[in-house]
Amino acid sequence: MIFLQLFYTFFIIGLFGFGGGYGMLSLIQTETVVNHHWLSTAEFTNIVAISQMTPGPIGINSATYCGYTAVHNAGMGETMAVLGSATATFALVLPSLILMILISKMFLKYMNTPAVQAIFGGLRPTVVGLLAAATLLLCNSENFSTPDINPWQFFISLFLFLATFIGTMWLKINPIRMICYAAVAGLVLLY
Repeated sequence: MIFLQLFYTFFIIGLFGFGGGYGMLSLIQTETVVNHHWLSTAEFTNIVAISQMTPGPIGINSATYCGYTAVHNAGMGETMAVLGSATATFALVLPSLILMILISKMFLKYMNTPAVQAIFGGLRPTVVGLLAAATLLLCNSENFSTPDINPWQFFISLFLFLATFIGTMWLKINPIRMICYAAVAGLVLLY
């Protein structure tokens, strides 16, 4: 019975949880702690901390850990707890999967229409602008230092930024390789 409740609860959260993983956290807490009493507040706080530390989206990580903990707290054992985590994770992702399949079918059907082409014509520069804004937001004193505080770190950071930009833009070096090169250079020059 708990598996059906987990599936239904996390499916609804996945369906109505707008705003990404952090937006879902309050829904997950309300459902798992307040409504169903699957977890205590302390357990949920620990789950959020672990979800932030592990790779992947925080909403999906939280669902995985909540499903595991809910079934484990129900006294069903480790194997069933793993099934609980899989159930909660799948249920959270399922609405997005269904919507993306429907949108993909619609896109394939209408992708050559003038209206869809016009929409994507407007989206392309917007995406470039958002990426540029994110880049500029990262160009701050925490990442580059300043010439007044630490000139060595500032100039090395600036050099690594320009070398990476030139390497990926004009020399067509694989970005993953550039990240590795920059990591080694930062370790050697800034440590």
